[in-house]
Amino acid sequence: MEANVEIAKYPWLKNYPIGVPHQINPDAYTSLAELMDEAFQKYSDRPAFTCMGKQITFHELDTLTQQFAAYLQSIGLQKGDRVAIQMPNLLQYPIAMYGALRAGLIVVNTNPLYTPREMEHQFKDSGAKAIVIVANFVYNLEKIIKNTAIKHVIITNIGDMLGFPKKQIVNFVVKSIKKMVPAYHLPEAVAFSDALAKGSQNTFKRVEIKNTDLAYIQYTGGTTGISKGAMLTHRNMIANLEQTYHWMGSGMDLNARNIIVTALPLYHIYSLTVNANLGLKTGMMNLLITNPRDMKGYLKEISKYPFTMITGVNTLYNGMLNHADFSKVNFSHLKIASAGGMALQNAVLEKWKAVTGTVIAEGYGLSETSPVLSSNCVNGTIKAGTIGLPFPSTEMKTVKDDGTDAVIGERGEIWAKGPQVMPGYWNRPDETEKVMEDGWFKTGDIGIMDDDGYFKIVDRKKDMILVSGFNVYPNEIEDVVASYPKVLEVAAIGVPDAKTTESVKIFVVKKDPSLTVEELQAYCRENLTAYKCPRHIEFRTELPKSNVGKIIRRMLRDTEVAKS
Repeated sequence: MEANVEIAKYPWLKNYPIGVPHQINPDAYTSLAELMDEAFQKYSDRPAFTCMGKQITFHELDTLTQQFAAYLQSIGLQKGDRVAIQMPNLLQYPIAMYGALRAGLIVVNTNPLYTPREMEHQFKDSGAKAIVIVANFVYNLEKIIKNTAIKHVIITNIGDMLGFPKKQIVNFVVKSIKKMVPAYHLPEAVAFSDALAKGSQNTFKRVEIKNTDLAYIQYTGGTTGISKGAMLTHRNMIANLEQTYHWMGSGMDLNARNIIVTALPLYHIYSLTVNANLGLKTGMMNLLITNPRDMKGYLKEISKYPFTMITGVNTLYNGMLNHADFSKVNFSHLKIASAGGMALQNAVLEKWKAVTGTVIAEGYGLSETSPVLSSNCVNGTIKAGTIGLPFPSTEMKTVKDDGTDAVIGERGEIWAKGPQVMPGYWNRPDETEKVMEDGWFKTGDIGIMDDDGYFKIVDRKKDMILVSGFNVYPNEIEDVVASYPKVLEVAAIGVPDAKTTESVKIFVVKKDPSLTVEELQAYCRENLTAYKCPRHIEFRTELPKSNVGKIIRRMLRDTEVAKS
């Protein structure tokens, strides 16, 4: 009887894969440090991370993170202090990040492509006292460091962990041949390799960390205003890891020696949980890709390894499918492909399945939720066009504008509740109050739930286009246009229209140079009702994207506003 009541309240539970529990234990570890201790002992001989052909084992990661933690302690950093990390996927990243966490510090993940203005906001807001930064971007730090609380700068070069002579060769090429390291002057800065050396001469002092302590301040993209820092506790991160572990375990043997392709940057919360932390728990090797935008180099690198899992966003999968070297990659070992960050287009989903034999399981989450809230099943059964089922120990619902719960099939804002949901925004109780209500987090995304408990994102509130009183959702337009064979990428926005309030405009990157406006309009008329059809079509050679390849509609809207 109780089971029937539970399923009536949470219809998604009836569609859970066999073996996936309805609830997880968010207190499975007292902290991420305890998780590390277990992993380093249990998987000591296994490779933990590989980058540019260089591997480090879990045992080596244990040693290096202790050395880095000891160094941070030796310069006076104490539990609760914030340390920023600003670099792409390099072996230095997990060393710095897990070392900081072992020392009881709070990690502030920072996009290396940030402008000085964005860096200054994040560092001032977080109160970071130290930063580990790749040399390529130190010139930006130099411009704003005096306006921050940062007193300790640790600089790494891209090749620093690659060993002799590769380290020297890579660093020389990056700096002297490719001229990728603009000049800077920070005489007090310490080299990453020197920090490790000094740390090895000190003893790492274990820190008592509670699961309610903060592990990360993870900044949102700031698309709805100023960027805010989501406070993520050790318990938040462990809860989402446990949820991910049980979910992924339904699609592959997590006890085997698995390899996961990590093309999304580790400073992105999706990659951090689903790649790095899942790797810790399962002894899986993370294959770090430093520059996935170099698609030729990326495909060449992953073709060297029998990878069993891959994560990415729609743009990455689309780019892979449309590259000439894609056919050279061996997908025979692949068990799970996971997508998040943006809507997965049906054209990409179908082509990926046809070529690789695996389906991409689309999921959904936010920085504020550590990040995963829901996912399609990874055992091969998916419902295309949805973000899947809520994770174990996770509640989701849709809420109408009047504050009442929407019924099945009715649009509303998606609210979520679970142990992975943040306690709030760093130093922003006002912003926290806007998004939290009785433990529920208001995502800002519009969605519907069907009879089976699958959720579908319709769009973000701010992205909705209003045409003659009708709501038009960019995802739907983009999905239709992307399915046309001559289209490579597309983004849809609303532009002012004197007659209809707004009309739809699409920006298209061609796959076939022969594509014309007229044939695309004809295709849209076949597949979309009249008010949804794009009134304006603009061809572009590329679309603006975030660091993880997510198309930024806001920048396109800003461009249109500037024209008017």
